[in-house]
Amino acid sequence: MTSTTPSSTRHVWRAVAVREVSTQARSKTFLLSAGFLALGLVALVVVLSVVSGRETTRQVAVVDELGTAAVAQAAELARDLDDGLSLEATRSDSPDEAEQAVRDGEADVALVPTTAGGYELVGDDELSGTTAQALTAATTDLLTQRNAERQDVDLEALARGVQVDERLLDPGPDDAGLREAAALVFVVLFFVTAISFGMAMAATVTQEKESRVVEILAAAVPLRALLWGKVAGTSVLALAQTLLLVLIGVVALVVTGQGDALGVLGSAIAWYVVFFVLGFVTLASLWSVAGSLAGRQQDLQGTTAPLQVLLMAPYFVSIMAGESVQTVFSMLPVVSTMVMPARLAQGPVPGWQLALAVGLTLLAAVLLVRLSARVYERTLLQTDRRISFGEALRHAR
Repeated sequence: MTSTTPSSTRHVWRAVAVREVSTQARSKTFLLSAGFLALGLVALVVVLSVVSGRETTRQVAVVDELGTAAVAQAAELARDLDDGLSLEATRSDSPDEAEQAVRDGEADVALVPTTAGGYELVGDDELSGTTAQALTAATTDLLTQRNAERQDVDLEALARGVQVDERLLDPGPDDAGLREAAALVFVVLFFVTAISFGMAMAATVTQEKESRVVEILAAAVPLRALLWGKVAGTSVLALAQTLLLVLIGVVALVVTGQGDALGVLGSAIAWYVVFFVLGFVTLASLWSVAGSLAGRQQDLQGTTAPLQVLLMAPYFVSIMAGESVQTVFSMLPVVSTMVMPARLAQGPVPGWQLALAVGLTLLAAVLLVRLSARVYERTLLQTDRRISFGEALRHAR
């Protein structure tokens, strides 16, 4: 191998990085993947906008003035329980006519008096929980007031001091739905990006080995500089795609009238980019090693399997695990790059946990990149067979 000076080595890995970016950026796989992710992100924002802004009107058939007043009062209660729910009263001449309106689909529910002096809610095959709750509370309140007036009872004095208030020790955020959706997007975006770019990088390394191109490159380029160039080029391209998707997401939120979400998720998005850079650079070196261990393209499924498992574990933890498990995983090196941004999207995270996650990931990145470089140098030129991880680690000693 020809000797190179430090300055020429830097020039070499930069040239390799530029070549990696230009090659992958023109590939159909990259363009289709980026386009699919962009369309999926826009579609998700639009769906959230439609769902959050959708209003539902329930028609309530009534037969008297008390029923009409109950619907008006229940409408205010319903709005407190569900911003998108409104109640409207439709007048019927009799309870039978009100029930028939429900059967014909002209009304969603009927509020009719009973022979015992009370009222009942009549639905077709089911009663909406929020609608029934609001109508029951309003009707009960009006009937109590009517009975109190008939008995000459001071209802306000009777009810004074008997209220039961509610208080939460650890109240959840009002925008829990938005936060959960953002956490899922962070996890899926990192998972898909890491898998797609990682497999492409590993396949490129294996293709160069299988075609013997790597032997030509090794005669002119230090293998470590070749690794740095591939890692840098792929990381820059992945980061560029991520920043583009973040920009598209922000624009989509503003266009659909959900700009307030940026105030809720702004810091989480910024931290996601930080963790993405740390995690992807670490994994990129491992993907290159996985490619160097394979002797041919058919071997990639086996050599990349450990990395796929490494990504699948935090993916399922972020979606299915409980809070305590997520807290632990969010501070572990490498896997924290997926779990911690999801936690940040769902709410505040203690500063010491955030600092620990960043510090451990940086330490793991330095150690894994150094180990990957040693393995890469000792396995890249072995083009005749697949190399096991155990053998590769022995070579790295």
